Amino acid sequence: MKNFIEFRNVNKKYITSEIKTHVLKNISFTVHKGEFVVILGKSGSGKSTLLNILGGMDRTTSGKIFVAGKEITAYNDRAICLYRRDTIGFIFQSYNLISGLTALENVELGAEVCKNHLSAAKMLEMVGLHDKSKSFPAQLSGGQQQRVAIARALAKNPRILLCDEPTGALDDHNGKTVLSLLENINLKYNKTIILITHNASIKQIADKVIRLNNGMIESIMLNTDKTLVKEMAW
Repeated sequence: MKNFIEFRNVNKKYITSEIKTHVLKNISFTVHKGEFVVILGKSGSGKSTLLNILGGMDRTTSGKIFVAGKEITAYNDRAICLYRRDTIGFIFQSYNLISGLTALENVELGAEVCKNHLSAAKMLEMVGLHDKSKSFPAQLSGGQQQRVAIARALAKNPRILLCDEPTGALDDHNGKTVLSLLENINLKYNKTIILITHNASIKQIADKVIRLNNGMIESIMLNTDKTLVKEMAW
């Protein structure tokens, strides 16, 4: 199977006048198209930095990243902006909805910037919120807001979904609801999903589990006993 995403000896350093912080240290791994990958690690392990670099929101200090055979680390500012727009869908822990827009308008906002976008109304329906299309974020629960955020990311019709602690602010019930949605998206639409978390329970539903520790890969494991969300021990 051909690699869809490949990290080759990726390093990231943040340098100020007095302090040099080495956040990612020689990171190398591959992801196949349609894989559900969970990246595990404690706070400060480099998870979010890795995700932001893959999503085109940050740059490497050294090393190369390939997506669908193209080296995104060689892109100029315009190319990385187009890559971010056309290839990546982000789902954040904090939802990042616009408070003055309805649920439907928030989803439409994500879709309108892309050429091959999907129907915002259909994406809301897919996440079970067709009856909340005219509701504002403040009128929705945390779980419902996260589902709107998922619909917004999907409406772009991205090739890769990047999920930054998407269940971190949710209770167990809503957390499993969100994971079930991601599972369905992965299986039904063959979307490549990379999810970062500190919750080791979530590794049960992944095809591949990558453990980060202090900016380095501690282990990479293929999950031969993958569990459905409805069967997972939380």
